[in-house]
Amino acid sequence: MTLRPDIILLVLDTQRVDRLSCYGYGSETSPYLDELAAESTQFLHAYSAAQWTIPSHTSMFTGLYPNEHHMLHANSILSSELTPLAERLQQGGYATAAFCNNPLIGVVNTGLQRGFQSFLNYSGLLTSYPNQEINTKNSLDRYRTYFKRSLARVITNMQDAFARSDTLLDLSFSPLMSPLWQTALSFKGNTSRSLQDAARLHIERKGIAPDQPLFSFINLMGVHMPFHPSARFTERFAPKVQQDKATRRYLRQFNSDVFGWITPLTSDIDDQKKALLDGVYDAEVANQDEQVGLFLHQLRKSGALDNTLLIVCADHGEQLGEKQMMGHGISLSNTLVHVPLLIRDPSGTFPLNSTVEQATSTRRIFHTILTAAEEATNDEQEYTLAQSPGSDPDSEAFFAVGITPQNQINLMQRRRPDLLVAHQCDQPRFAIWQNQYKLIQTGDSRLELYDVFTDPTEQTDLQHILPEQVENLQERLRSFRQHALPVKAANARQEISIDPQVQRRLHDLGYIED
Repeated sequence: MTLRPDIILLVLDTQRVDRLSCYGYGSETSPYLDELAAESTQFLHAYSAAQWTIPSHTSMFTGLYPNEHHMLHANSILSSELTPLAERLQQGGYATAAFCNNPLIGVVNTGLQRGFQSFLNYSGLLTSYPNQEINTKNSLDRYRTYFKRSLARVITNMQDAFARSDTLLDLSFSPLMSPLWQTALSFKGNTSRSLQDAARLHIERKGIAPDQPLFSFINLMGVHMPFHPSARFTERFAPKVQQDKATRRYLRQFNSDVFGWITPLTSDIDDQKKALLDGVYDAEVANQDEQVGLFLHQLRKSGALDNTLLIVCADHGEQLGEKQMMGHGISLSNTLVHVPLLIRDPSGTFPLNSTVEQATSTRRIFHTILTAAEEATNDEQEYTLAQSPGSDPDSEAFFAVGITPQNQINLMQRRRPDLLVAHQCDQPRFAIWQNQYKLIQTGDSRLELYDVFTDPTEQTDLQHILPEQVENLQERLRSFRQHALPVKAANARQEISIDPQVQRRLHDLGYIED
């Protein structure tokens, strides 16, 4: 009997596809991922189902679009009616473990930890919880685990409150508080430690039964804001940080201005600031790539990769001033939803050193993993990414849903209501892909059409040149929205209650009339 494979899902949080040299970037930022790509099937046009962490991860964990799973905000909790990926695999006999550096997944109580027998968290006040080992046999270990879980529960509730309270969130976004939680609370986690722990589990397999397959989910936050790359990579990709005091001062200001990470710009970013942000982002990419390379080397050397399906992807990208946008909470532009996707498969189902041109959705990682684990239903097997172009269901059309997180809208309402309205941040966004075309609809009326194969940076809006294409995609999008589970329109502008002071300010700025 053939053993089922171990499976690793490695999510490079906030990793832009256009900053990886294996995807054509001019700077050599990712030599180790480039090496992996030569051993993998590389998807050239993979797109996330959402533009930020919670809905994107939930789509990968459930195979559903955001307006089906309803995980749209920081205070969302996964429905008990849904069985996420780890739970499905655990029920099918897999050992399940997570090594998570993102506090929205590892700290905030979203329900995305369900199904993991061991969930190690590397950010927040208390790391590596709630479960320390997959199988705890020693009584002393059980008492230690009980104590850690009890303490973790108290601290988790405290941290969870910040995601759900506008007042506490406002406080955490202040310039005085942001350096504290960025450093003392390990906002970006501990990349090297999490990868070492994951490698150790896959190599030593402590607590795992003989012949039992293992599923690991790893989330790395190395390229997420704030930017604090090592001196070695800063010197290579952003030398002005070390050479110029004004540049260092701007970077310190940028890193402490957390509200600026989530708010549109008032004008185009100037060339010097853009070059700096690009450089320090690239430095973070190269730094994380090196650590991933060490992780892969350990697995190769030990032989652990010989029977391991390895999927490397991003949950979304990052905007660094493009189209007057920062961060990843608002738009469905390619800088956010076009993501890397590499699948290394020793079984040969995904051929090594091959590429897939067909555009596709990362929500299908769910179906792909279940199929490889021999746990997929017949319907789910139809959506595995191991499909020929002629039979691929995404060749018809697939979608993304962009709902700005409610707490982000609330902050903008209080601080910059002018930008909230000007950029339609409170309006739901939907995107549909068919072949090379992508249509984005914002609210009820704003449309954008792009050929993402020839214009990946989306500079030329084709809606007036190809009106029939717009009409066809609009009809498909309308059908998708009608037949999918309805979005709870908590973000719709007409349902947002604007306090009188904000309303007066909008009126004075000319955004609303009497």
